[in-house]
Amino acid sequence: MSVQKVAVIGAGWAGMAAAVAHAQAGRQVTVFEAARTVGGRARAVQATLPDGTPVTLDNGQHILIGAYAESLRLMRLVDADAALLRLPLALCFPDGQGLQLPDLPPPWDALLGIARARGWGWRDKLALLRAAAAWRVAGFRCTPHASVADVCAALTPRLLAEFIDPLCVSALNTPAHEASGQVFLRVLRDSLFSGRGGSNLLLPRTDLGALFPQAAAQWLARQGGKVVPGQRVQQLVQRAEGWQLDDSSGGTFHHVTLACPPWEASRLVADIAPQWSAVADDLRFGAITTVYAHASGAYLPRPMLALRSTAQHPAQFVFDRGQLDGIHGLLAFVVSTSQGDRAEVEQQVLAQAATQLALPALTLVQTVVEKRATFACTPGLHRPPMRVLPGLSACGDYVEGPYPATLEGAVLSGTATAANY
Repeated sequence: MSVQKVAVIGAGWAGMAAAVAHAQAGRQVTVFEAARTVGGRARAVQATLPDGTPVTLDNGQHILIGAYAESLRLMRLVDADAALLRLPLALCFPDGQGLQLPDLPPPWDALLGIARARGWGWRDKLALLRAAAAWRVAGFRCTPHASVADVCAALTPRLLAEFIDPLCVSALNTPAHEASGQVFLRVLRDSLFSGRGGSNLLLPRTDLGALFPQAAAQWLARQGGKVVPGQRVQQLVQRAEGWQLDDSSGGTFHHVTLACPPWEASRLVADIAPQWSAVADDLRFGAITTVYAHASGAYLPRPMLALRSTAQHPAQFVFDRGQLDGIHGLLAFVVSTSQGDRAEVEQQVLAQAATQLALPALTLVQTVVEKRATFACTPGLHRPPMRVLPGLSACGDYVEGPYPATLEGAVLSGTATAANY
C-alpha cells in the first residue's frame, strides 16, 4: 500500500497536534501555514522594553491546567514539557483574599481550600460546598440551555464576583449570564474534581510558539514531514484520486485537515460543503486584550494574581513575567471579553494597576488585541462537526466537543481528526 499523503492547513496548536498524530500513524504530512511563524492564536510576538531591550512575548497570555492530559502528552512527545511552572490553583487578589487549594487529592484539596479561603464568610463557603455537592450528584450536567449564572444561582454575590466570574471568563471568554452552564460544569469536573493535580495551574515559562508548535514542527521534520510557512491556501479542489490545493503543483493529497480559523475553513469549503460552512459562519466571537507594561522593580507576590474587574478596571488577571521567563519588571494584564478601543483599555488597565497593585509608574510596552480570540461559548451552541466531507475534516477549538476555546480543546480535536481518518 502506498504512503498516504495528508495536508494540514494551519500550524496552530490544533494543526500541529493533527500533524503529529498523522505522522505517528505513518502518513506523509505537509502543513501549510499562512503566517510566517507557527502557533496560530498562541504564538510569539516581538517587542522592546523601555530601555531598548528586545523581548519575545505572546499574542495572549495563556494558562494551562494539570487536567490538560493531551496537551501534556504531546509536549512530552516533542520534548517541550519542561517549560511549564506548576502551581496549586490559586485565585488570590493583591490584598491576599481569595481561594488557594493545597496539594492534596480531591475532594480534600477543594474542601480544605474552601474552608481556608481568605475574605470569604462561612455563608460563602457553605454555599459553595453545597453547590459543589449538588453538581457532583447531578454528574456535572445541567439542561442544555442553562447559563453559568443559572447553575450558580444559589451562590452568594461574593462567590459570583470573586470565584465564578473570573473562572468563567478565563475558561470560556464569555460573561456568566451568557456562558454555557454545561461546558462550565465540564471544565469544573475535569479540573477541580478530577485526579490529583488536575486543578494545578501550568504557567508557560517560554513563549507560546516555543511551548509546543515550534517543537512539534521540528519533531515533524525528523519524521519526514514538513511545515510550509507563508503560504495561504486559496482553494480546495476535489478529484477522483483525492484533493488538490490551489493548482496541481503540490500533487494530490489523500486527506486534508482544516486546522485554520473557522472563517478561513468556511471560505475554503463554502462551495463544496455549504451546510458545514453555514454552521461555522454562525459562530460569534469575543475579544481578548493583553496589555504588557513595565516598571523597573515591579514584582508581584505570586506569578499570577486575580484582579477585581469592573467596567473601569477591566483586567481580570495579571502575570509577573519576571517570575515566569525572566523578563523582570514586565507585567501582562489580561482583559477577557474585551470591549472598547485599544487606547481606552490601555489607560483603564494602567489606572487599575495604580489602584489595585500600587504601581503608578508602569510604562506601556505592547498591547495585543485578538478581536476574534475565541468563539462565544453560549448555551445550546451548535458547533460544526469534525467531518466535513469524505477525506476532508476540520479541527480546532471551535469544532464539536465538550470544551470551550482552550489549548486542550484544540489539541484534542487535532488528535481526534487523525484518529478518525
